[in-house]
Amino acid sequence: MSSVVESKSDGCYYSVLGVRKHSTDHEIRCAYRKMALKWHPDRWIKEPKLAVEAKKQFQHIQEAYSVLSNKGKRMIYDAGMFGFIGEDDDEGFVDFMQEMVLTISGGTRNFIRGGPIKYKI
Repeated sequence: MSSVVESKSDGCYYSVLGVRKHSTDHEIRCAYRKMALKWHPDRWIKEPKLAVEAKKQFQHIQEAYSVLSNKGKRMIYDAGMFGFIGEDDDEGFVDFMQEMVLTISGGTRNFIRGGPIKYKI
């Protein structure tokens, strides 16, 4: 099982999971499961030198999946603004960032919480 382990800074979350940017949720989930099984630290226990690297890779895979499997975080990541939110940020801040991305891109908010926002003037 010896292989080169890529570091966190070597690629985007899509390349970590081995999927394209326009992949479906199902494709991302399947790729995550495949990569998680491949790099799970328990599989590398007999090779202590690689076990530490496998643990880092596994954590990076989990991080990539946590972003790409969440529609709001994925939209923010795709817009290149993911560095503004952290792991502990609540959904309110993620919603705020989504609104910013949509405002900048001129998009609509159809997929969030049941449909588009309607205003009466």
